[in-house]
Amino acid sequence: MTRAPAPKPYILGIHAYVPGKATADDGRALIKLSANENLLGTSTAALSALAKSRAQAASYPDLDSAVLRQSLADVHGLDADRIVCGTGSDELLNLAAQGFAGAGDEVLFSRHSFAVYDIAARRCGAQPVEADDSDFTADVSAILAAVTDRTRVVFLANPNNPTGTWIAPEEVARLHAGLPANVLLVLDEAYSEYCRPAYQSVGFDLAAAHDNVLVTRTFSKIYGLAAERVGWATGAPALIDVLNRIRGPFNVTVSGQKAALAALSDQSFVTASREHNTAERARFADAIAALGNHGLSAVPSEANFVLVRFDGDVSAADALRSLNQAGYAVRHIPVGALSNCLRITIGKSADMARVTATLRELCGETA
Repeated sequence: MTRAPAPKPYILGIHAYVPGKATADDGRALIKLSANENLLGTSTAALSALAKSRAQAASYPDLDSAVLRQSLADVHGLDADRIVCGTGSDELLNLAAQGFAGAGDEVLFSRHSFAVYDIAARRCGAQPVEADDSDFTADVSAILAAVTDRTRVVFLANPNNPTGTWIAPEEVARLHAGLPANVLLVLDEAYSEYCRPAYQSVGFDLAAAHDNVLVTRTFSKIYGLAAERVGWATGAPALIDVLNRIRGPFNVTVSGQKAALAALSDQSFVTASREHNTAERARFADAIAALGNHGLSAVPSEANFVLVRFDGDVSAADALRSLNQAGYAVRHIPVGALSNCLRITIGKSADMARVTATLRELCGETA
């Protein structure tokens, strides 16, 4: 009797990643505040590089992204030989799990963390384990208490997606110090450039000093290159060697490498994006706090989005519908404690004012 190919049972446990919506249920295009993209767009230098790169479409890209790695090293004071580039940081997160965990092992992360961590664990047959959080924030003590002799990888997003919360450098260092040397700590810093510059080097410092720390970053967020799928990681030579062995060949396109290289040269765009985000995020958080008597609150964020809680008469579902009607897509993650929350990307000033006005109107407040 002929039988169809059978997938590995742990693959069937994966729930495919669901991106933020860009259209309403009736098909209307919405302004997308649901995917944490840079709503200011992309630097002109990167756009120019993208346009010029099309002439090289028939050629394979540099296998090792050598020029981009050297530029990353120069900008961040790193060693280019300790850098690997990937198809977005998502590829590198998956490779970290694949390279260091497998059947019978555990991959540990905080509750309310990035959905890809669970997927990365299951893809390699490992068991995903969630540690308790503390008010939507990673709890270092809880993570360390959840470590067992089967733990092989610990993921920490800092700032965290989807909550926006952040733990201080000394807490990151305490987490690393408490882990066994054979456990890989992966610091996912996709939103790090939105933090104050003084707080952006903690991961790099740990990765430079220890053999079990890998830091991942991306060009999809503050650099405004989400369409090009360019990420990178830094860590000890042995870690980078493993990722290079199993990453896809030619995994970063010609256009992606050229655009990322140009984006790195335009740090004024990065600074302007961070300053805009900081100001608008604070303004929006204050506006949500002013609606506290209606049960709304903003989880403190260091990223380019705010998680808004709806604990009163106005529900997250009500707000989602109202914002869709006003022309905006935001992210609803209807799981557990997040089911009464909306994740709202910080956009342009006019859009944030309109989002605020919509929520005020929904709560019965006058403009």
